[in-house]
Amino acid sequence: MGELKKGSKKLLNAWAFYDWANSVYTLTIASTIFPIFYGTLNFIDDNKVDVFGLQLKNTALISFVTAFTFLVVAFTSPLLSGIADYVGNKKMFMRFFCYLGAFGCFGLYWFSLDYIYLSLLFYFFGLLGYWGSLVFYNSYLPDIAFEEQQDKVSAKGFSMGYIGSVTLLVLNLAMVMKPEWFGFDIGTTESEKNAASILAMRTSFITVGLWWVLFSQYSFYHLPKGIPTGNKVKRHVIFNGIKELKIVWKSLTHNLRLKRFLNAFFVYSMAVQTIMLVATYFGEQEINWGSESEKTMGLIVSILIIQIVAVFGAILTSRSSAKFGNINTLIGINMVWMSLCFYGYFVETPVQFYITASLVGFVMGGIQSLSRSTYSKFLPKTDDTTSYFSFFDVAEKIGIVIGMLIFGIIDQITGSMRNSILFLFIFFLIGIILLFKVPKQSVEA
Repeated sequence: MGELKKGSKKLLNAWAFYDWANSVYTLTIASTIFPIFYGTLNFIDDNKVDVFGLQLKNTALISFVTAFTFLVVAFTSPLLSGIADYVGNKKMFMRFFCYLGAFGCFGLYWFSLDYIYLSLLFYFFGLLGYWGSLVFYNSYLPDIAFEEQQDKVSAKGFSMGYIGSVTLLVLNLAMVMKPEWFGFDIGTTESEKNAASILAMRTSFITVGLWWVLFSQYSFYHLPKGIPTGNKVKRHVIFNGIKELKIVWKSLTHNLRLKRFLNAFFVYSMAVQTIMLVATYFGEQEINWGSESEKTMGLIVSILIIQIVAVFGAILTSRSSAKFGNINTLIGINMVWMSLCFYGYFVETPVQFYITASLVGFVMGGIQSLSRSTYSKFLPKTDDTTSYFSFFDVAEKIGIVIGMLIFGIIDQITGSMRNSILFLFIFFLIGIILLFKVPKQSVEA
């Protein structure tokens, strides 16, 4: 079968469908089941763990491992994107990271403090696979969609991701809350039922890996390989990606609008991604839920609220950008995020946490999809989209590394994630100021 034409409905749907496939990782592993499961492990008093010769708070440990993973992604993605451009087959790399991430999900089934280093390695593989595949997935957007289609298809991808991930999450949550429905032996005591629920959590990690691999096949079947070159990888090619990033960096001096938008994106994305990565850990430790069962149910309800509201948030953001412009809409969304950081410091009760979750959901999908499509719109006319999106992703990942390190250090020193959340207020404020400086029209610097 020949390749589908750029802008065709089937091609756009195939691209957006990868969000359906891979978003189950961010929801079940990163946001819901794994943080709850992680909290059930037998940590030392005050949620400490002995690792790497140190005694770290458990949430600080996850923050540091996450930061390291994004550091690896930041350094490897330009190398791989350079190779992908040289051989003209970005789909091969996207597929590799997809399978690596799924393998990491499978490995989380055996996560244990007794084998903490191997366990963290599987966590690392899952995170690396997810974000590594996104480098190439995002770079497809200007290849498969015309400029006037990009806002809509980007929002569609996020919406499909939310719907798909909630679909699997509902199944996973049913497994955790009612393990007997799925053949797990709940025994006769409360401890045996808890053990069955924990086993169901472990099993849910495997379902995520299977979902990711199976549903991604539709996207892999229809997405083009790239622009074939017939080139074979040689030693000098490995650092082509770094050279391309330098070219992109230099090109920014001639594209003031793109440069200023990237400055703003770097700062506010640092805070957005950090909050999204630690939100459930915050809810697990800082909210007064009452009993353990109420905590589990409360966190589950909160995540479902976020996902449901996020679908509407992404759609409304797309409509708002059409009416008020991308930059003005992003300024408004950042103001909401900034308010959330301030409010989050005082959140203590489940009701307050539900309110926060609703507002996070409303602005979460919108800021991601609109940032991606805004960057795509501001790009110069070029066939080398992978290099530009690699630069975009590197900026985002370095921002996450800084954000997670700051969050983890403050959490470790003060013993409370509240202080870390409040500190992120500064990044949104700076991001808003920088967005106001983005020219409305393309300007030659």
